[in-house]
Amino acid sequence: MSVKVWDPFIRLFHWGLAASFVIAWITADEWDTLHHWAGYAAGSLIALRLVWGLVGTRYARFTQFIKSPAATIGYLRDIMRGREQRYLGHNPAGAAMIVALMLAMGGCAFTGWLSTTNAFWGSDWLEEIHEFLANGLLILVLLHVGGVLLASLRHHENLVRSMVTGRKRRPMSDDVA
Repeated sequence: MSVKVWDPFIRLFHWGLAASFVIAWITADEWDTLHHWAGYAAGSLIALRLVWGLVGTRYARFTQFIKSPAATIGYLRDIMRGREQRYLGHNPAGAAMIVALMLAMGGCAFTGWLSTTNAFWGSDWLEEIHEFLANGLLILVLLHVGGVLLASLRHHENLVRSMVTGRKRRPMSDDVA
């Protein structure tokens, strides 16, 4: 038996942002126009997600899943001990990753856009920040994928499929709903 967790906007946002990142990464030095449009798409998706995090469905709301640094560190400690709880929505580590990914992606899109303006055209320091953020994003994405795989194995559920279908296994008595 499964329950609906991820609404259509969250799923479209997730896969749209992933596609924007891949396209921007692949086209970074070759196809400027496509690279720019991928960046605009990423920036627009981040802006829409910020709004949806305030007014969206239960599991999309930031107040539902963003935890304190102490709770997040405690959850990471529990992962290391192999005794982390299953969350129906985002777990504290996943929530921290969402914040990190959105900040890095938003910063990357913003610095990319700034570099197209007259005021910052050809600015070496801005290009270095943009590249630093892009490289940091790649590391974050790899950590995110690793975390999804680890949680999928530990909790015996396919989290990739749940981000496609929007559905997850019903919560058990010791799960956090």
